[in-house]
Amino acid sequence: MTERNVYVLDVDAVLDGSARRLVESGEISGKIIVHKAIVEFFYSEARRGMSSGIAGLDELTALTSGAPGVEVALVEDERMPHELSYETVKRLVRDYAWRIGAVLVTSDEAQMRAAKALGIPVIFSGKQVSEKLEFEKYFTNRTMSVHLKEGAPPLAKQGRPGRWVFVQLSDQPMAREELERMAREIIEAATQRRDGFVEIDRLGSTIVQLGDYRIVITRPPLSEGWEITIVKPTVKLRLEDYNLPEKLLARLTERAEGILIAGAPGMGKTTFAQALAEFYARQGKIVKTIESPRDMRLPPIITQYSKNYADLGELHDILLLSRPDYTVFDELRSDEDFKLYVDLRLAGIGMIGVVHATSPIDAVQRFIRRVELGMIPSIIDTVIFIHEGEVRKVYELRMTVKLPTGLKEAELSRPVVEVRDFLTGELEYEIYTFGEQTMVVPVRERRNAALEKLEGAIKHLIPGSEVEANGNVLIVKVPRHSPRLTARRIKRVKRLAEKRGFEVRFVPL
Repeated sequence: MTERNVYVLDVDAVLDGSARRLVESGEISGKIIVHKAIVEFFYSEARRGMSSGIAGLDELTALTSGAPGVEVALVEDERMPHELSYETVKRLVRDYAWRIGAVLVTSDEAQMRAAKALGIPVIFSGKQVSEKLEFEKYFTNRTMSVHLKEGAPPLAKQGRPGRWVFVQLSDQPMAREELERMAREIIEAATQRRDGFVEIDRLGSTIVQLGDYRIVITRPPLSEGWEITIVKPTVKLRLEDYNLPEKLLARLTERAEGILIAGAPGMGKTTFAQALAEFYARQGKIVKTIESPRDMRLPPIITQYSKNYADLGELHDILLLSRPDYTVFDELRSDEDFKLYVDLRLAGIGMIGVVHATSPIDAVQRFIRRVELGMIPSIIDTVIFIHEGEVRKVYELRMTVKLPTGLKEAELSRPVVEVRDFLTGELEYEIYTFGEQTMVVPVRERRNAALEKLEGAIKHLIPGSEVEANGNVLIVKVPRHSPRLTARRIKRVKRLAEKRGFEVRFVPL
């Protein structure tokens, strides 16, 4: 016979606070049974520093403190094994409710279906969550991030990428109890809301994605005190909002398939990557993302994969078999990340990688020690550098065989990766091997020094002349009927220019 006023709580209903809310609202009353396996499971998780264990024990404390018309009983089961996993606890709870004929309270849809299949009465505690979480009171439409630290006043970063200021939000320092309460509320919301998930839960740290908010929680022993950092995008842009040159738009549309988006932290790399992903999706391309955490705001047509819920081998297989036109990898950090980017790119998938770099050439150098030099232009063809939310520099990479700039012996010719300013075509860096060392040589500085020297020599040979550089072409403007403009001097000027990689054209002033 079913005991309608006896309720057995499932682990999820305890963790997400839904069971406590049913008790507090009076929707369930009578005898409430908490299986000891739930206590032991939360204890072991808390000992490992996992936020779910800490939040679960806090919820149990709140439940067992009592409510009018409710009796909370802790039961032990002789069938309980020594090692308790999440699934083992759920099975023990379900079996216990079935044996004693009690009502199972759960917020897990799969557990609800399994209970109904066994004929167990179920109350589905649902996905109820407050409209506004406590930390949201610190946010305005200009707030990029909020920084809450035990013993320190709350701070906020306000402005836009690259142009922001720190603002103190209160004179009162944050207490540990406040931060623990906020952390528990965040974990509860992440387990209940469709747009929320715990991305990473480690000893001393938890990373949560909750709607537009990316939340990092740290606690002892990792940090000396509790800290919560919440980041929220302040703008959502389309690619058209960046006012990109037509030449760059044409390249992104027609040719670029190995793209790196580089920039310093907080400069708007992910915002640009998000706009580029949507741009390709609107063009009828199949786009997927690899994120950690999944904090891009993208339309449903774009599938977002979490690097934390699958190993990179699984993601490799999924993406090779599903064959998207473009995959956005946000962000490239470890050797395994770069290896996956390289493997997918060489398999013919268009790749867009996001990397931290203080200059665009730094992004290219991340690949130098990881792949053979000759493969780099096949992996990366376009580097886009973002600074203060704007595209500040675009590089294209080409492979050629030549005598590197500054070397004079023809037999020193070798394969060279040229890094050119995409918009002007100007050569800025050369990458090549010299002995056993890979050299990244800033050609622009050498070129400018060579150009200054050459201009001085030309003006000495042809007084009154003017010299202008247009790429690798020198335009020498000479006075009409100059007595110094002889065939011999013209030949000498051309020889000097060719030695430094320039072509000369003479025009009258």
